[in-house]
Amino acid sequence: MTDYRASFDAVITFSNGGDLSVHGFRVDLPSAQATREEIAALFVASLGLLMTDEVVLSGVEVFAEPHKGTRGGPSDSAGAPVTGGGRLVDLTTPATRVHLPAGGLELVRAVDLPAVVVRLGGARGTEIGVGALAAFDVRGRAVLLEADGRALTDEAQAWLAGQETALVGVDALFAGSALTAAGIPVVEALTALDDLPPLGARFTAAPPVGDLAGPVAVRAFARLPY
Repeated sequence: MTDYRASFDAVITFSNGGDLSVHGFRVDLPSAQATREEIAALFVASLGLLMTDEVVLSGVEVFAEPHKGTRGGPSDSAGAPVTGGGRLVDLTTPATRVHLPAGGLELVRAVDLPAVVVRLGGARGTEIGVGALAAFDVRGRAVLLEADGRALTDEAQAWLAGQETALVGVDALFAGSALTAAGIPVVEALTALDDLPPLGARFTAAPPVGDLAGPVAVRAFARLPY
């Protein structure tokens, strides 16, 4: 099977100010048909950039070349998430609910998930794009967003689904159905996310047993790694 890579110039602006320009940067691609949005997300992930606001690519060239192991790319062989057994942190408010995907919620998608906490900058009212998420390894994890009332763009929801995210949690009410339509449960109205480390916690928010429809109240908590 042929591997593909992309070369491009890019300008990145950051939600907390400043910008970054690169020339002739290269990333591994999952296929020759990778979109500019996918290439931009791979670029941000490869550098581990946080709080990116916009990524503008130019001079994009796709070519056959063996993968080099781009971080977050198709040949990245990162190890398994850290597990732990420290104290519990209650993340529940009176409004905490889980939005269920079609067909209900499997326990494997809601119990003892490795968590990544994404603390987002930017002004209230602005949407959260792919650039704010692409630096994080979200595959198989509960992605917990300190969003301060900001909503995910359709592209960001599609990116999370494409990265095989296990669950998404937010510290506000959730608007949108692209995630649940893709089979990803969404837990809304969480609290105390600032008590969690960026990586290493384990997240649980299991609903009661039964034929459930619509948002369902849950007790959400995380176990710290220390």
